Amino acid sequence: MSTASKVGLDALLTPEESVLLLIDHQPFQFANLNSHEPTMVVNNVIGLAKAAKVFDVPTILTTVLEERGGLLLQGLQDVFPEQKPINRTFINTWQDARVVDAVKATGRKKLIIAGLWTEICVAMPALQAAGEGFEVFAVTDASGGVSKEAHDMAVRRMVQAGVVPITWMAVLGEWQRDWAREKTVPGAAEIQAQHGGATGVAFAWEMQLLAGHAGSSL
Repeated sequence: MSTASKVGLDALLTPEESVLLLIDHQPFQFANLNSHEPTMVVNNVIGLAKAAKVFDVPTILTTVLEERGGLLLQGLQDVFPEQKPINRTFINTWQDARVVDAVKATGRKKLIIAGLWTEICVAMPALQAAGEGFEVFAVTDASGGVSKEAHDMAVRRMVQAGVVPITWMAVLGEWQRDWAREKTVPGAAEIQAQHGGATGVAFAWEMQLLAGHAGSSL
């Protein structure tokens, strides 16, 4: 179990300490995704991946038996077109030395995981990595299970082991932390507009109102 502090400012994510691992967002897994509406998971994981790119967070893509289970979700691959996903046979991603080596090569200890399915492909590596000294965060709304119960029990099990459950927009918010960090504000705002649901709609409205005010004589 990770012994990292779960409270205080250091418990929050920073881009400099984070590494993102995205596991098996493939057609076969989506076909039996019943804990969430599948299009929401698609939206959320792509938003999460785009956020990682904006904040220069190293991201590792993986698939399992892609020749049978299908290629990585195209919208996700499009965020990292130059990267070929690590295609495994191990059910537990953390048992594939290539994945572990890729994570360790970043030198970062805050490991953020999202994947399909939560009860298998997220929980297994999360539990093992936490036992090896990583501070692990499971992005629950960019993951999903074969049933609501399967997803919920997996999250409970991970929490008992010290894994931190988090949502994708919370990850983005912790990475940004301060709107005075102007370098990443445009990218973060664009991601929220594209993938933030009602937040995106409200932001577009706000921009419309600001544009109208700027053009007025008041």
